[in-house]
Amino acid sequence: MPSVKLKHHSPPDTISSSSSSDSVRLLSRETLRISASLASPPDDDLPLISPPSPDSQFLHSTLRLICCEEIDGRRFKYVAESDGSGRFKKNSVRSISLESPQTPFDVRQEVGSFLRSYVVPEGFPGSVNESYVPYMTWRALKHFFGGAMGVFTTQTLLNSVGASRNSSASAAVAINWILKDGAGRVGKMLFARQGKKFDYDLKQLRFAGDLLMELGAGVELATAAVPHLFLPLACAANVVKNVAAVTSTSTRTPIYKAFAKGENIGDVTAKGECVGNIADLMGTGFSILISKRNPSLVTTFGLLSCGYLMSSYQEVRSVVLHTLNRARFTVAVDSFIKTGRVPSLQEGNIQEKIFTFPWVDDRPVMLGARFKDAFQDPSTYLAVKPFFDKERYMVTYSPTKGKVYALLKNQANSDDILKAAFHAHVLLHFMNQSKDGIPKLVEQSDPAFAPTEYELESRIAESCEMVSTSYGIFKSRAAEQGWRMSESLLNPGRARLCHMNEGE
Repeated sequence: MPSVKLKHHSPPDTISSSSSSDSVRLLSRETLRISASLASPPDDDLPLISPPSPDSQFLHSTLRLICCEEIDGRRFKYVAESDGSGRFKKNSVRSISLESPQTPFDVRQEVGSFLRSYVVPEGFPGSVNESYVPYMTWRALKHFFGGAMGVFTTQTLLNSVGASRNSSASAAVAINWILKDGAGRVGKMLFARQGKKFDYDLKQLRFAGDLLMELGAGVELATAAVPHLFLPLACAANVVKNVAAVTSTSTRTPIYKAFAKGENIGDVTAKGECVGNIADLMGTGFSILISKRNPSLVTTFGLLSCGYLMSSYQEVRSVVLHTLNRARFTVAVDSFIKTGRVPSLQEGNIQEKIFTFPWVDDRPVMLGARFKDAFQDPSTYLAVKPFFDKERYMVTYSPTKGKVYALLKNQANSDDILKAAFHAHVLLHFMNQSKDGIPKLVEQSDPAFAPTEYELESRIAESCEMVSTSYGIFKSRAAEQGWRMSESLLNPGRARLCHMNEGE
């Protein structure tokens, strides 16, 4: 910052008021200029506020601070442009990152963060006990020796079926086989980054893994039609099947845990795996018998795949979980709003949608959303904000997207997240009632039929009144049915609204 010299034409005790005010304005302008120049590029598609030049009158800018947000340690301020009358212009929300662009790129920190996202659970080390690290260290060493030994066993197996030890063809076949297995392990490692999704939506991921397993089997059968593409097709099939294996392994323990009533999770798991192995052996014998009749490969594969997927679907539907993820929470709240009762554990699990996959973002309720996704018009935010001054969240509706957004504040705890999700579904119910009068032939995103700001405020006021009187009733009735409300797995977004500090 360039030094600012104040010219004193008189002793300090006789400085004129005009000179003092000019100095203060100059210092303020220089401070604001440097603060703006430290702002990093904005997030995603929001326009950046260009740093003002030294001679610009930034103090007289029409930009006003409206909100502050934090996500993964990064802080953003949202500003909007006002007109001469003090009102905000529509679609004038802009984002300012509070991180300095001069911050050097730390290679070690970035590499460490990348590796942690793959090899340790979220929240590590607080999310696991102290025995996790030595266990995983020895486990990694065990698999290192096992992987090295697998190369020699594979080569030996290929030699035992007639390939010469000194043959170059034997070495090529062994390398191709090892590459196929290696590609599968890489796919397994990459998919393991899904992390807590295996806890949030284990039924959906379990069924998706079985779909991938059948896809991989189909790719393997395709190698018979194009043998010259064996290696790429075999690698692709192995990647897909190993991803399915990760999904099956990661969701197996929570499912068995739901069956165990005491400290017998190991026994339940062992017996469950034994049942699977017995059935697998019986299926192998059945396939040997029917293969002697030379049936059509495509027809046989199609029939067996249909039976496999149908059994998989019924398998995950039969699991009764006591926790509320997004799918089961939606079932419980919708039933409560329409009938006044919370479904039982069996009813809620049976009605859960299995085909709603975690990576699809077309849900009507977005929990823990970003500010820029929920609000494009600053006046809408300012109109909605007073309803939630005493809450640790706020909800709104986007008529252009047809979704309800629940934004969480940085003090929000587990119960606040649960209440925010409940409020969002209540607001969605009121907004859907408003749409009932819209003709079916009209697109629901048509601006001509979008709710006005006054109508949105009215619906939010109604939802606030209903939530204040019914949320406690919903919790008590859900607890009576056996739902574990304190262990809700709603998978909220990581964005949080934080306290605004004008002098930051």
